[in-house]
Amino acid sequence: MNTNTVVSVEAPGEVCLVEEKLPGVPEGGFMVETVYSGVSAGTELTFVKGSNPYLHSSWDPALGLFTAGVPSVAYPVRGIGYMQVGRVVETRTRAVAEGTLVAMCYGHRTAYVADPMTDRFVRVPDDLDPLLGVYVAHMGPICANGLLHAAHDLNGPAVRDLGDGVRGRRVAVVGAGVVGLLTASFALSAGAAEVVVVDETPERLAVARALGADGLAAGDDPAVALKRRWRHGQNDRGADVVFQCRGQCRALALGLRLLRPQGTLVDLAFYTQGAQEVRLGEEFHHNGLSLRCAQIGRVPRGLAHAWDRERLSHETILLLRERGRLLQEHVITDVAGFSEAPRLLTDLAARRRHTLQAVLRHDVEDEGG
Repeated sequence: MNTNTVVSVEAPGEVCLVEEKLPGVPEGGFMVETVYSGVSAGTELTFVKGSNPYLHSSWDPALGLFTAGVPSVAYPVRGIGYMQVGRVVETRTRAVAEGTLVAMCYGHRTAYVADPMTDRFVRVPDDLDPLLGVYVAHMGPICANGLLHAAHDLNGPAVRDLGDGVRGRRVAVVGAGVVGLLTASFALSAGAAEVVVVDETPERLAVARALGADGLAAGDDPAVALKRRWRHGQNDRGADVVFQCRGQCRALALGLRLLRPQGTLVDLAFYTQGAQEVRLGEEFHHNGLSLRCAQIGRVPRGLAHAWDRERLSHETILLLRERGRLLQEHVITDVAGFSEAPRLLTDLAARRRHTLQAVLRHDVEDEGG
């Protein structure tokens, strides 16, 4: 195998496949051939739409600031994607054996040469369907980290397990995309008293119900309905914790309205257009609410020694063992050949096609497509 096929975003709305030469496998490295590659309908489409902030400004990691100037990323953008499952086809390291299935984040490409010292990989257990492995390296940990932030909010550094922030509590999840549905599944698995998923799409609410959560339409002010339902005491109604999983500012505004006084919203969303509709002078101020960002780049302060990415992947594997059949049946809605990637991504960006979780499959037959 001397070349691999890579998904390339040439410009906004323009996606194609390009061939790249693979480097040789160095001493200590290994090569994987992609089996499945999950599509993020959020982050990845920002490059197809041209709305990703890295395309318009420069990220300074030392200052932690976006500043005007040369963009951090320029077109063509190649190898987007962070949900890969590959099979090791050549290895020159004792770290992983040939034939092993691994979950990694190397973008939409048919093969990849990895270095165990710099590339993170997680072995996909034999008892797990490889299709579910797309969640193991990154997407599952994103959602698990949301629960970890809720646990830290309630317990500080004394967090013992992932359910410490939701067990026995009333949980609302705003957004029934993949992040919201996985987060709801984590909360259900961790013993939340109730989990209600709020979304505008009836079909997605039906999926939330199939996974075991309750579904609430975002049409006629769900905050009123939820606060009438969830009473903690006099003048104390609403969700104990809200997980905001949709990159729309109106979803963040709604999430704040769902909370009980002094409740916490854990935000997992990516607001590429900012959040101009969020109103901080109303419920946020008068109910003394808290807003926490659970961005996957870090875990809560004081927990890094105990809750690294490997542990979050382990928690994902436990969830997939328990609820993988439901997730595979209801959340993974589209499996397409790798050659279909350009049309799939451009159709999703233009809203000509709607999916929950799309996955690209690479096999020998697909190479001729």
